[in-house]
Amino acid sequence: MDSLVIAGRAFGSRLIVGTGKYKDGAETAAALEASGAEMVTVAVRRVNLDRSKESLLDFIDPKKYFLLPNTAGCYTAEDAIRVARLGREVGLSDWVKIEVIGNEKTLYPDVAATIEATRILVKEGFTVLPYTSDDPVVALRLVDAGAAAVMPLGAPIGSGLGIQNAANLRILRELIPSLPLIVDAGVGTPSDAALALELGYDAVLMNTGIAGAQDPVRMAAAMKHAVLAGREGFLAGRMPRKLYASASSPLEGISR
Repeated sequence: MDSLVIAGRAFGSRLIVGTGKYKDGAETAAALEASGAEMVTVAVRRVNLDRSKESLLDFIDPKKYFLLPNTAGCYTAEDAIRVARLGREVGLSDWVKIEVIGNEKTLYPDVAATIEATRILVKEGFTVLPYTSDDPVVALRLVDAGAAAVMPLGAPIGSGLGIQNAANLRILRELIPSLPLIVDAGVGTPSDAALALELGYDAVLMNTGIAGAQDPVRMAAAMKHAVLAGREGFLAGRMPRKLYASASSPLEGISR
């Protein structure tokens, strides 16, 4: 099987989905099911950890989905590290998506803090998947820090703008040929997701692209098929680009 492998763990789906912004738990569960995702992200700060009241976790079957806690809402390395530790202590996972925001308006990552948090948490035994910019230098620093995968943004979080800098993503894929690369943030349509996979990326992580759609469940299914198509297109190898036309039916042997 053509599995997504991160830190030695194999996943059948290359679509990773978030669990925020849905209207209720039932819609969340239905969208997750339609997406075919096996890994889902949950914000540690938004989960009712004592389970005394209805919690997001009530709608996510731990036997079916692999939980990836994230540090959404953190603005310093220290805060992200603390939240990651909390998620592990309450039994969510020793995997973590590190997200350290550097600017409240753009939600772009604080890359220096992200590298610092990644390095410390890797030393503590975490499997770290950092959300970062599409800067190749930063990505290589994260690889050196021990990241299990690198997750560059396609566009600002929640913008739905699609992949804005395909050139940088291509460079990242060339510089980091063996570690999983996951486009995280900015995907708005199935074609955006397909493009990410066509560029050779190993997976796509999205939330708003599904939850913000008029019909989230239907969009989740569309994203599932888009990721499959993009991956198959990448493996098949696209035809060469040509400046001039080339007839679909060769002219040789045709009587005039």
